[in-house]
Amino acid sequence: MKKRTDYISWDEYFMGVALLSAKRSKDPSTQVGACIVSEKNKIVGAGYNGLPIGCDDDDFPWEKNGDFLDTKYPYVCHAELNAILNNIGMDLRGCKIYTALFPCNECSKAIIQSGISEVIYLSDKYEGNDIFKASKFMLDKAGIKYRKVTTRIGELTLSYKEGDV
Repeated sequence: MKKRTDYISWDEYFMGVALLSAKRSKDPSTQVGACIVSEKNKIVGAGYNGLPIGCDDDDFPWEKNGDFLDTKYPYVCHAELNAILNNIGMDLRGCKIYTALFPCNECSKAIIQSGISEVIYLSDKYEGNDIFKASKFMLDKAGIKYRKVTTRIGELTLSYKEGDV
């Protein structure tokens, strides 16, 4: 018997972990996940967009529009920052971060400060927005590489049925 040839690539695997992490988000409009990986392809952190620990999801707004304090924006912690804060306690220098959306300027500051050396993203749908222009400017100046993930597969289905294992 020969080994399987239809296994997923490292990029597909780690982006899959980021996308699975996003499923934990309570945000009704945007679910983002992130996964930090060491130089030896070991997962060292993961996160999703959500409220800080100790803040009840039911006590805060999830609106996208309205008065600033009546929206989610001043309260939600982005997936990339959560992944950095949730890391296993190691130095993140030289690590890569996989994220569903290209990181905003605030998350890029944290990425740069943490020593992460590469950003791999799935979508850059807000690239024309000044926040993301600033993000790319900072990443470029700091020498942080970034690239859109390339995959051979369009989707991946998970099953929790015992017989499928």
